[in-house]
Amino acid sequence: MVAARDLAPGTVLDPSALMLGQMATASLPASHFSATSALTGKQLAGPLRRGQILSDTALVGPGLLTGSPPGTVAVPLRLADPASVPLVRPGQRVNVILSSADGTGGPARSEVLASSVAVLWTSPPGQQKSAWPNSSDADGLVVVAASEGQSVRLAGAQSRGKVALVLVSAAEPGNDR
Repeated sequence: MVAARDLAPGTVLDPSALMLGQMATASLPASHFSATSALTGKQLAGPLRRGQILSDTALVGPGLLTGSPPGTVAVPLRLADPASVPLVRPGQRVNVILSSADGTGGPARSEVLASSVAVLWTSPPGQQKSAWPNSSDADGLVVVAASEGQSVRLAGAQSRGKVALVLVSAAEPGNDR
């Protein structure tokens, strides 16, 4: 199955969004779909161009974490500055930073909550409706792949201060800050 037209991130797939493509078997990804019934009701994790093959990694849900180490979870983060979201793309590595003040008027303190985590999804620029399930406002939302330990530090981070991302190079093995 391929996209019948250009599709935006967060699109809930229905038969009108899909068509059967003509491809050489050798060029198909291992996780391709051959029927609309397997895709109907699924949600896209990122944009697709007309004619692009749909695979499990294009979908929100378990496919979004395909290939990740066991125990990896998807963690949504709301950034303090929504205008910074267009600067990151799925696949990029980021450090997640929390800046907070102590309430006494002293300087803000910053700490690294997670190092070199992969971005899985970003909110589409200028889109008012969320592509993330059960959320009314996707502005400033980014989803990252994190270990269970990192997810504990990341969960609810926005309630403790301002969350920001810093672009970094590829992850170092065993880095679970």
